[in-house]
Amino acid sequence: MTWMIIRLVLSLVFIGAVLLFAARVAKKRGLGQGNGLIEVVARQRMGRTSTVNVIRIADAVLVVGATEEQVTLLAELDAEAVDAALDEHRAPVRVGSAETVRQSPALTARPTSGALAGSVFDRNGWGSFVTELRERTVRRS
Repeated sequence: MTWMIIRLVLSLVFIGAVLLFAARVAKKRGLGQGNGLIEVVARQRMGRTSTVNVIRIADAVLVVGATEEQVTLLAELDAEAVDAALDEHRAPVRVGSAETVRQSPALTARPTSGALAGSVFDRNGWGSFVTELRERTVRRS
């Protein structure tokens, strides 16, 4: 029984040493580190296999939809608006101050290109759909 415990502890120490060695080698070679050119700003799962991602590539901010089969460009956002929204989201809310409700700046997408115009991914089409839906569901007294 004692021999099994000693063997177990030695095995765990050996595995830990191998993992530390592999981590140092990877760190020296720069593996697993990005170059800072591409950054995933936000990610939202829409279903079991689909996500919507906000990605910053250099100075461009792109909204892409990703499934198991493909990645589709949905919109291109203004970088300053994304930065302002992120700063507003990260800012602490002071309870008791005059502005307890934060007003987040609206993220406005640039007009869609001809390739997306009229498709499901057309921002203008969805915008008019949401506006119409709001009009139909608003309670009026």
